[in-house]
Amino acid sequence: MASVLVVEDDQFVRSALIRHLTEAAHTVRSVGTALEALREVAHFRFDVVILDLGLPDLDGAEALKMMRGITDVPVIIATARDDETEIVRLLNDGADDYLTKPFSVEHLSARMSAVLRRSRAAADETPPGRVIQVGGLSIDPLRRQAELDGVGLDLTRREFDLLAFLAGRPGVVVPRRELLAEVWQQAYGDDQTIDVHLSWLRRKLGETAARPRYLHTLRGVGVKLEPPR
Repeated sequence: MASVLVVEDDQFVRSALIRHLTEAAHTVRSVGTALEALREVAHFRFDVVILDLGLPDLDGAEALKMMRGITDVPVIIATARDDETEIVRLLNDGADDYLTKPFSVEHLSARMSAVLRRSRAAADETPPGRVIQVGGLSIDPLRRQAELDGVGLDLTRREFDLLAFLAGRPGVVVPRRELLAEVWQQAYGDDQTIDVHLSWLRRKLGETAARPRYLHTLRGVGVKLEPPR
């Protein structure tokens, strides 16, 4: 059983999804706008979000970006759009999967199960190892907590994964292809995906690309994390 948020403005589709998910023993909440969805994920914890793109107040692609700023909940895009370029862009922007309408309830169930398995496996596979210390950075992989100079860092799931992966290899330049494969579990992608998350991380670490302290980008090579000198 999972806690599911359905974000869909079409009442017929919305009702069908709610009925199917409820019959499958899931707990379901539903909204019809992007702003309502953002309020929901800010106040409640969900296992997965099913997000339509054609929302009346804000395009779902923009809602996804805003959602990723406040939560790391798995998101399955469900829409009639089938442009491959847009699909790749949405996956790079943080979507966990993509379904093109019309789809069967069996197809949705299979995709949900796969996303939930990956999400739970990622939470379970972190070894109960030592706390990683790099300069003033302290990263606890088991509790998924990070501190800078004793102050807790408010990181999204992807930000924490990226920081922990780099901190586990201090001083080592990690190629971008490896970051995509290990942190994003993607065999392909563009540099913008990494750059955006690095920019968010730098902001939370109190640094900039022009004046780095921990995160250093080697153009055309990769990224490394090391203590300030």
